[in-house]
Amino acid sequence: MRHAAQATDHHTVDEPSSREVPEAVAYVRDLLDGLGAAWVLCGGWAADAWLGRQTRDHGDVDIAVFHHDQRAVFEHFPGWALVAHDPGVPDDTTEQWNGRPLDLPAHIHLPELHSPLSTSATLTHTEFGFEFLLNERSGHDWVLNREHGIAVPLERAVQTSQWGLATAAPEIVLFFKAGGHLTPDQAHAANDVLRPHDEQDLLALLPILTTDRRTWLAHTLGKTHPGHRWLTHLH
Repeated sequence: MRHAAQATDHHTVDEPSSREVPEAVAYVRDLLDGLGAAWVLCGGWAADAWLGRQTRDHGDVDIAVFHHDQRAVFEHFPGWALVAHDPGVPDDTTEQWNGRPLDLPAHIHLPELHSPLSTSATLTHTEFGFEFLLNERSGHDWVLNREHGIAVPLERAVQTSQWGLATAAPEIVLFFKAGGHLTPDQAHAANDVLRPHDEQDLLALLPILTTDRRTWLAHTLGKTHPGHRWLTHLH
């Protein structure tokens, strides 16, 4: 299995290890075996991966891949129900992705058979819903917000979680959940409507954030959205 670069340096969370991977995450992990690109567990399941246990219910499994690797995703799932979203299509599209190049921001759904995004009963659907989130990369850096010049070396941004998977670092998970990657207008709206499960993930991860991680998150959120209400938890 090919994962994104994994690092074990002083940024790694020092928590007891738990290798019992939940069924949905294990299913996606196994399905991605042989994918011709690096992939990273992110979103709410990534928060749980750092804690070594499931803390809440999840709608789907989020996987980050880099924009230039989107073709590898398409080629890995021939005959599957793939639904792609980018600025060129509406958010509620159910049209099957034909492999056309996607512009950022973009994501690719692999819907379950009875999902509203299902395209055809003749196509293969996933047992557990998951999606690929396309991200920008520059050399050895993960570009989190180009407008504000926020990029993190991959060796820090992607590390091995307690489930043995390449996983977005806790502060990276929270940066995205806080809307730090969004434009100022989008970020302002996101701060007004932060989802309850994102707040849950923040409170779950706060106790394991090292000083370095907490300082980085406070600095970057303060840069992208100075009035963000999560800043009160980070100082």
